[in-house]
Amino acid sequence: MIETLRNAWKIPDLRKKILFTFAMIVVYRLGAQIPVPGIDRTVIDQMFQGNAGILDFFDLMSGGAFQSFTIFALSIYPYITASIIFQLLTIAIPKLEEIAKREDGKEKIAQYTRYLTVVLALVQAIAYTVGFFNSALISTDALSIITVVLTLTAGTAFLMWLGEQITEKGIGNGISIIIFAGIVSRIPAGIGTTFGLFFAGTVNILEILLFVLFALAIIVGIIAVQQGERKINVQYAKRVVGRKMYGGQSTHIPIKVLMAGVIPVIFASSLLAFPQTLAFFFEGDFVNWVEKWLSPGGNPGVWI
Repeated sequence: MIETLRNAWKIPDLRKKILFTFAMIVVYRLGAQIPVPGIDRTVIDQMFQGNAGILDFFDLMSGGAFQSFTIFALSIYPYITASIIFQLLTIAIPKLEEIAKREDGKEKIAQYTRYLTVVLALVQAIAYTVGFFNSALISTDALSIITVVLTLTAGTAFLMWLGEQITEKGIGNGISIIIFAGIVSRIPAGIGTTFGLFFAGTVNILEILLFVLFALAIIVGIIAVQQGERKINVQYAKRVVGRKMYGGQSTHIPIKVLMAGVIPVIFASSLLAFPQTLAFFFEGDFVNWVEKWLSPGGNPGVWI
């Protein structure tokens, strides 16, 4: 792997793409530290202490931007949800399927996806601002609420643009790289918390080792499934060209074991996020039920 990276670095064009991608990741992480104006951080911290199960899930997906309630608090997930919706609608609606098959169809669908992303981000921003995080507003006048909503929506729109720039001018897969950068950014804090628990005597070295081994086993399994493929043998018949007969050739068609990739996981995360978002508007038993049965920190055995 190191040799591959070294060889890639020697190619000027590829080196520019890597540097551009790295620069965009730096911009993303800097933006994830800029707080939304008009929000009381103390109240946000108190909310996370009282609703850790639900809010930690959103914070993980946003790379820590949700707990800090920064301009990237909504993350890139409105865009992912919009993309999945249009993928499904393209199959279900003949008109969209016809548009997708045109020469400029891909760009048209991408444009519609951007519009839907802004709408979803706007709805989600209003839900967070007027709903659960209403008590964290320093001022509840209309201008303050509009400022917070537009800031969150603009943050998602900027991330969408950032991902497209990485795809076009960087190494590709811009949206996936943004998600990866957000999740990986939580690793140092997680390691620090683990060591803190270890020195406090809350966990022992055996538990830490078992966790590390289990995590490595999961990573190896994911890579094995992702890289796995089944080769379907194809035999070409003999053919006559002029007076010569050419023998049939044998080749194969590689078919991925996991053709869907990470899309089902992301879509499932979006589905889990929806009832948890609704829970922000209610109090009492409904919130406890959602946290117990519809959050990753609840009862995963039910879903298994």
